[in-house]
Amino acid sequence: MKQLSILTLSLFSFLACSQPKQEQQVAPQNSWPNGVMYEIFVQSFADSNGDGIGDFNGMTSKLDYLQNLGIQGIWLMPISPSPSYHKYDVTNYYGVHPDYGTMDDFKNFVSEAHKRNIKVVMDFVVNHSSSEHPWFLDAKSSKESKYRDYYVWAAIDSIQDQLSKKEITLDSDNITQWHKNGEDREYYYGFFYGGMPDLNYDNPTLRAEMINAGKFWLQEVGIDGFRLDAAKHIFPDEQADKSHAWWIEFGDAMRKVKPEVYLVGEVWGDAELVGPYLKGLPSMFNFDFHHAINDLMRTERNNGIIDDLIAARATYAVIQPNYLDAIFVNNHDQNRLISNVNNSIAKNKLAVAILLTLPGTPYIYYGDEIAMLGKKPDEMIREPFLWDVAEKDSLRTRWINPVNSNDLTVVPLKVQMEDKNSTYNYFKAWIQERNEQQILQTGELLSLPLPDNILGYARSLDSTRIVVLHNLTNNKVEVNLSDLGCTKIIFSVGSAALIKNGKMEIEPYQSVILQ
Repeated sequence: MKQLSILTLSLFSFLACSQPKQEQQVAPQNSWPNGVMYEIFVQSFADSNGDGIGDFNGMTSKLDYLQNLGIQGIWLMPISPSPSYHKYDVTNYYGVHPDYGTMDDFKNFVSEAHKRNIKVVMDFVVNHSSSEHPWFLDAKSSKESKYRDYYVWAAIDSIQDQLSKKEITLDSDNITQWHKNGEDREYYYGFFYGGMPDLNYDNPTLRAEMINAGKFWLQEVGIDGFRLDAAKHIFPDEQADKSHAWWIEFGDAMRKVKPEVYLVGEVWGDAELVGPYLKGLPSMFNFDFHHAINDLMRTERNNGIIDDLIAARATYAVIQPNYLDAIFVNNHDQNRLISNVNNSIAKNKLAVAILLTLPGTPYIYYGDEIAMLGKKPDEMIREPFLWDVAEKDSLRTRWINPVNSNDLTVVPLKVQMEDKNSTYNYFKAWIQERNEQQILQTGELLSLPLPDNILGYARSLDSTRIVVLHNLTNNKVEVNLSDLGCTKIIFSVGSAALIKNGKMEIEPYQSVILQ
């Protein structure tokens, strides 16, 4: 039998739970934007026509699945025409990629999602276009082009010192951001690489163009918001104030056409760097949380993740009263968490239990609910979803041969649905618990002093208090309920935690909610 560790808690944590029995507050049918979001790479999700590439109609056919799982919002990676598989280099800001279907197909997807109370958020890539965009093709052909000022140009003499740059940044692995325009002695700026020339936001005509594109998707297509890619790179870091101003301009314009629009930005950096962007974009992806929860799963020791989260939320709330945290454990740019922890399904489950019991908007990456694996390069963290065993899986995409997730390494969804102990059923149970409990969505987050092998915190809403405990280790732990001021377990998944003589024994990697 594994050795028990005893938890000793300070008495002030008595306030973490309400003493009288109180009925939990139930959330409305759709608790957007505090409901669970689900990120989809369309190309890998569901193939409706047998061409091996995921498409809009395939996604539409799986909306009932997502609704049953408890998803209330979908974030789509880019869907516009593009020469690349990932589509982060757009050639038409008003269109959809033909591999994915027609605009009518997409509008039908949005309409069917809305019928199920599921919002649709689209990746909007406005920092740069594709080098194959008609604007850029025209701009690079002549200095007299009407699109010339849509991009950033420099003569070789003015950037000679920058051409020898060897620095590699967190966002870009380029050794230089200036790229030669053919045989001419001029260069254009592209932070990410030459195939993605940056757009020139000093140009008011360009700014108006991108605002019109945003309005098109909100008004004409009917989507509910945008994930703003590379939001911190609109201008170079030394001109960050211009980037902040642009996002205020863009956000105000979007709210005029859709007051409830959801805007979430991708800004890598600490609170000091991220904060000013919140004036225009009231939600930001929390990259510090992403790194901290991955570290937490690897070390199995509390690293101060809750205290840091509380501090960041307090800082951001001063800047943006409507601030909404966007928390995630992995996405299309990072290794899947499960692959960072030696393919531990138990830790994959534990991470989502933590994610779904914290405030803000939690994001799940497609396939996490069936414990799909994934390590860089990027294609390998965007592998096909496994709906059923291969011989029966007509919806499985085939655009890439999976290296990490296949029938030998991952149990397909159809099989998991029939197993009450599966990863899928675990995710579903915690998602639905969050959906039903308003306190888990919007309740205040309170830190608790605990031994470092336990992650615990309280959630508070009106007169109700609950405590959430997570055993971070592969050893059982024992908790004295009287020290917590709690009397019972109100939610857990899997083996029931044993309560005897006022003490609770938590299983390895188990999560429980107490009252």
